[in-house]
Amino acid sequence: MDGDSGLNILYAETLALMGISKSRLRNDASPFHVVVLGHRAHPLGQIDLPVCFGTPDNFRREVLTFDVVGFPGTYHAILGRPCYAKFMAVPNYTYLKLKMSGPNGIITVSTTSQHAYQCDVECIEQAEALAESLSILTSLDDGD
Repeated sequence: MDGDSGLNILYAETLALMGISKSRLRNDASPFHVVVLGHRAHPLGQIDLPVCFGTPDNFRREVLTFDVVGFPGTYHAILGRPCYAKFMAVPNYTYLKLKMSGPNGIITVSTTSQHAYQCDVECIEQAEALAESLSILTSLDDGD
């Protein structure tokens, strides 16, 4: 869940794990910022995929457009404001819950604080490794 993101992002690795070929991507995606701090990200393309929340007796399914990126991430996907708008969902970051109306009542998607903490640790470790790699590349470029 990322309420600050104006995009729904899917990682190419996740796309491959789903058995979906990159040939299904549309090439109409525009570059964006923020995901890789201070750098422009160039998506591989866009794809429309069905997303479902809930249980067999109370669920919602909508088709979302994802920007597919080729760099690694610690998540499978990032759901941003377009997802929330389409599902008319309300995120609560304090309680780690996402709520939306379903045909038979409220659908609640949640996680534990331990899982959220572990995801944050992995994100920080990956960001630090990326920053170090970029620093090394920059120093190599300066040495030419």
